[in-house]
Amino acid sequence: MFRLHSKHIYESLSKTTSFKYKCMSNFAKYAEHKDISKIRNIGISAHIDSGKTTLTERILYYTGRIEAMHEVKGKDNVGATMDSMELERQRGITIQSAATYTIWKDHNINIIDTPGHVDFTVEVERALRVLDGAVLVLCAVGGVQSQSLTVNRQMKRYNVPCLAFINKLDRLGANPNRVLSQMRSKMNHHAAFVQLPIGVESNCKGIIDLVAQKSIYFDGSFGEELRYDDIPKDMRTESDERRHELIEHLSNCDDTIGELYLEEKPISDSDIKAAIRRSCLKRAFTPVFVGTALKNKGVQPLLDGVLDYLPNPGEVTNFALKEKEGEEPQKINLDPTRSGEKPFVSLAFKLEAGRFGQLTYMRCYQGMLRKGDSIFNMRTQKKVRIARLIRLHSNNMEDVNEVYAGDIFALFGVDCASGDTFTTDLKLDLSLESIFVPEPVVSMAINPTNPKDRDNFSKAVARFTKEDPTFRFFFDDDSKETVVSGMGELHLEIYAQRMEREYGCPVTLGKPKVAFRETLVSPCEFDYLHKKQSGGAGQYAKVIGVLEPLPANKNTTLEFSDETVGTNVPKQFVPGVKRGYLAMAEKGLLAGQKLAGLKMRLIDGAHHIVDSSELAFFLAAQGAIKQTFENGSWHILEPIMSVEVTAPEEFQGAVIAQLNKRQGIINSTEGTEGWFTIYAEVPLNEMFGYAGELRSSTQGKGEFTMEYSRYSPCLPAVQEKLIAEYEKSTGVAPEKDKKKRRN
Repeated sequence: MFRLHSKHIYESLSKTTSFKYKCMSNFAKYAEHKDISKIRNIGISAHIDSGKTTLTERILYYTGRIEAMHEVKGKDNVGATMDSMELERQRGITIQSAATYTIWKDHNINIIDTPGHVDFTVEVERALRVLDGAVLVLCAVGGVQSQSLTVNRQMKRYNVPCLAFINKLDRLGANPNRVLSQMRSKMNHHAAFVQLPIGVESNCKGIIDLVAQKSIYFDGSFGEELRYDDIPKDMRTESDERRHELIEHLSNCDDTIGELYLEEKPISDSDIKAAIRRSCLKRAFTPVFVGTALKNKGVQPLLDGVLDYLPNPGEVTNFALKEKEGEEPQKINLDPTRSGEKPFVSLAFKLEAGRFGQLTYMRCYQGMLRKGDSIFNMRTQKKVRIARLIRLHSNNMEDVNEVYAGDIFALFGVDCASGDTFTTDLKLDLSLESIFVPEPVVSMAINPTNPKDRDNFSKAVARFTKEDPTFRFFFDDDSKETVVSGMGELHLEIYAQRMEREYGCPVTLGKPKVAFRETLVSPCEFDYLHKKQSGGAGQYAKVIGVLEPLPANKNTTLEFSDETVGTNVPKQFVPGVKRGYLAMAEKGLLAGQKLAGLKMRLIDGAHHIVDSSELAFFLAAQGAIKQTFENGSWHILEPIMSVEVTAPEEFQGAVIAQLNKRQGIINSTEGTEGWFTIYAEVPLNEMFGYAGELRSSTQGKGEFTMEYSRYSPCLPAVQEKLIAEYEKSTGVAPEKDKKKRRN
């Protein structure tokens, strides 16, 4: 691991003075404290294989951060800078988000390159939580794909302004106009071109800047020399039309340029730029840039767009919550100025096991932090002294002496969880809004191949579950299996490979288990008395109420409502009823799955002046749920996935037949230039093994992606099978289950 923190280390790295001075000048340049207006925190996000990492590699090269560019797949045995993990270079995919920072035109740009695969969606979630802006990369051939929509939803969740970059103009079938229309129809973006390509596919020569009305060509061996020229004659008409379209779209979302447009006054380049910036910061407009990162075209103008149109940390409103018991949390606006007068406030958004202990990625929202200062974890109230402050360039670390509001940095040796808030003043009692973590959808049995490796296995699991909140680990008492849960088969497969590579612990993964849920078909009343007397104080509790199903849009949640009046159920015992209900929800009696989509309404009950306790009501609530299993009508819910399949047109019939066979519902189809895309909804339980089947039936040309959509009732045959398996594993007599199957 490469650390730059003293002159002596530079001297030991090379015998040549030129290298030493170059390193020292670079370090001084990157460590320089800049005004907040010259800081940008951006993320590069997109669908799988849209060119995010390649684009980041070009950005680092053109800004002088790296001396040579390398391919993502690592054919030259080097690989892209941001794909530092060996597994990423072999597979050619990004698995972990990686942070870096660079300088462009005297502006410091912090960049986080995120994965595109839906299995690693939490990496995108936590990156967007701490970023001020983003670049949404779209493939000129694939257009707006399923993960593009997911990333778009995540940007909306955290209110992150973005630029769009239509990449891969050099590919056969590139059509930026189709991508723009998809952005408007599928993503509901108020979007317009700010650039036009001069030719596509093999004729991609350069781009036209519609704001400055100039053409830009990228000369030199690696497109590093920009040559500005007049717009080609054959493209002037299209250029004028697209510029007029840009002004029209801006006039719809910006009042200033709208007035100029309606009054037919001349609109200058600076007016357009200012309007794009204002509307982009409000997320009312998305400027669309074009280029091809692999062929080194369009990257430098995109960097200019990041500086011109995306916000600096001072232009983004960030707030912390101050909670008081019995009151609504109070929102406190954080001060982003870099004076260092206000108390330090930061959020830990990513954890990673480093060579020197736990590496904690943080974003500073207020104040400043120096090496040697002490900070407090607001969740645990523990005090931590900062021995090292680090800024990251992929897997390389560079020590700094202080960080300010708006900076993304890392600390060593801080014991915390992802989403913890840190401050220098414990009296502030502030907490920053945490990160949204999606629920895992696939579970698999896991065991070390060699029983002697159990220690390493435990270390690996402890590390990975701490780093990744979507990777869960538990022991199933019923099946006596160790089970891991994650966002997909690839997600779990990657962690299995990492255990072998990083901990020398080969593991065996069992057949994936799907997270089914149990719920009621219709409301069911309960009236249950728990009574136990065995000498001395006994147990007495009675609960009366209704267990009812929630609407379809809430069928993954559990609710509890205390509707008691009077003192039949004393208020101090109500939490015991709720705990008993939630404890029973961990495992249903129909097929051993968790309960979901239910609301327990406690309406009445009874208590005894001596024998009643919270434990008695806890047990009464459990008995009431068991009673509803006997009297109510229950069914099983299964996760339904949104599936997107792309393949050549000649295989369309075979692909549709496969999806129908897997109980899929086709929502829509789309065709373009010899390829088709099918959008369908398929039960997750039917999707295992689909990758191999699709490849074999489309001669290896078909691709598919899927992501969780919702829970829905499963087919009767599936339900019967699950119940039979549960009976077999638990030894429940079939006659006891007759009432449970009333559907």
